Amino acid sequence: MLILYIVTILLLVISTCVSREKTLRALRITGKRFAKVAPAFVLMLALVSVALYLLPDHAIARMLARENKWVATAGALGLGSISVMPGFIAYPLCGILLDQGALYMVISAFSTSIMMVGIITFPFEKSYLGTRLTLVRNIASLVVAIAVAIATGLFFGELG
Repeated sequence: MLILYIVTILLLVISTCVSREKTLRALRITGKRFAKVAPAFVLMLALVSVALYLLPDHAIARMLARENKWVATAGALGLGSISVMPGFIAYPLCGILLDQGALYMVISAFSTSIMMVGIITFPFEKSYLGTRLTLVRNIASLVVAIAVAIATGLFFGELG
């Protein structure tokens, strides 16, 4: 992530050297757009924080470390689709799931859907992308999450 910050700052400096006026105008536009998005984003983060507080790690692990791989995978896809969390929380949680005996296919379904599919974020997305594009994006993301889970199951020998 540090590299991304360094590259961004470097490109901003280059842009400023090339055209200070255009860069300042772009930064003003960015600031105004961020100010419009910030309240909805903060509300979404608050809702996710409350949800994570109410649903502890061990409860998630218990739900996803089931004997039936298809039920566990479907549960992982469903739980991942309705929740949202950043990678620095999702990846350690996936490590807990692995320690609890969850299959790689289940972990893959959970981590992919939690990062890509957003039922909680649907109203927020809809206001910027429109209903149709938001639906298409979420459905496509769910299909990709299913494909990744199946590919992971095949790769690790959990299917077949």
